[in-house]
Amino acid sequence: MPYQPARFLDLHVLQHAPASLMNRGEHNEPKTLVVGSVQRAALSPQSQKRAQRTDIEDWLSERAVRTRMLPPRLSGHLTHQGWPKDLADFAAQQVARCATSEGLKTSARAGHRTEAMVYTAEQHLLDDLAQICTDHQEQLALALHNSTQKAAADTDAGEHPAEEDDASILAASAGRRRETAPATAKRPSTPRLLPAKQIGAILARRTACIDLFGRMLAGHDESHVTGAVHLAWAFTTHVGDLQPDFFTAVEDWPADGDPGSAHLDTALLTSGVFYRYATVNLTQLTENTGGDLAHAQRLAELFMEAFLLSLPQAKRTSTAPHTLPDTAAYVVRDRRPVSYAPAFEQPVEAAAAGGFLAPSRQALADYAALATRMTGTRHRTGHGHLTLHPEPLAALGPHHPSYDEFIAAALTDAALTTSTPAAGATSPRTRRTKATA
Repeated sequence: MPYQPARFLDLHVLQHAPASLMNRGEHNEPKTLVVGSVQRAALSPQSQKRAQRTDIEDWLSERAVRTRMLPPRLSGHLTHQGWPKDLADFAAQQVARCATSEGLKTSARAGHRTEAMVYTAEQHLLDDLAQICTDHQEQLALALHNSTQKAAADTDAGEHPAEEDDASILAASAGRRRETAPATAKRPSTPRLLPAKQIGAILARRTACIDLFGRMLAGHDESHVTGAVHLAWAFTTHVGDLQPDFFTAVEDWPADGDPGSAHLDTALLTSGVFYRYATVNLTQLTENTGGDLAHAQRLAELFMEAFLLSLPQAKRTSTAPHTLPDTAAYVVRDRRPVSYAPAFEQPVEAAAAGGFLAPSRQALADYAALATRMTGTRHRTGHGHLTLHPEPLAALGPHHPSYDEFIAAALTDAALTTSTPAAGATSPRTRRTKATA
């Protein structure tokens, strides 16, 4: 097959945000970055991606779940179906043990949560894993009984395992183990009792967001999906100072002599014009969808809409930063993407009449012109923009009056005419894997 370069859809957005706290750090303060030797207000890629993912899932009614709670949730599901609690716990731990080549490690102290996060399609997940457990209920019950008996016998003999397995933890919770000094011997762990291939197939299911953003689960290559979306930190095009907001909460039932305020605090907010950038590797997205060009194009459309309209939601009820992008641009390129972040390495200065939107638009357009001059147009298959500015910005390509027309033009320019799926690529659509022995 002849070489076909990767195709990328670059997306650039300038957006004003009023006083808000959309993304906060460990000290409950707005996240910031130092860019060009000055502080900027910032939005992490993770916070943006979370907002985009949840919006896309809402639009499609197709949820993926990212969780460490699979064993406890499965145990609860089995208990609800009438399983004894100790057997439900044991079965859920067996699912974790059989999920990958090395097993998903769990923490007894953390309620048997997995140490690694599982990211998979939510639909039918618990039902299908529970069905596998039901199909092997007799083997599970026998193994739990034998292991519990062995744990009781060991403690009666004064032995104490150096490393606890699932059954010994369950035996301890049932009060069958006494406190003794640890021994150096390590008890063999309970064997794996469930079909790893079936469990792996369930965990490897995909959704639209998994095809877009990717997935990795150590020890389970079948679950690996290379992300097609690359998302950058968003940052203000100018200096981003933190703004203190002193606030009080009034006591509606004050006692005699109370000052009237039940709570006093200071929150830090930021405001400014953010430059946001993402690129979609359309070739990778097509590979992720098993070569289904129409489906890949639909996912690219959904991501464009989410990128334009979704923002992190921290403190939204008391700041309502629900603005629209002022200017958006797209460029379709073969071989490699190009960010316009260097346009704002030197922070823009406010316009003479005040405000940062106008100088930010100009800086973006100027850098786009420089990038085109440097790279040429041989590998650029299309570009365009929309803006609230009265005059179009010629350096950003043809002007489109609405988001719908902007997205449609980008998808037309980005269309791939041939599929180049990798060997073994699987279908993207979420399927219910039948749990059969």
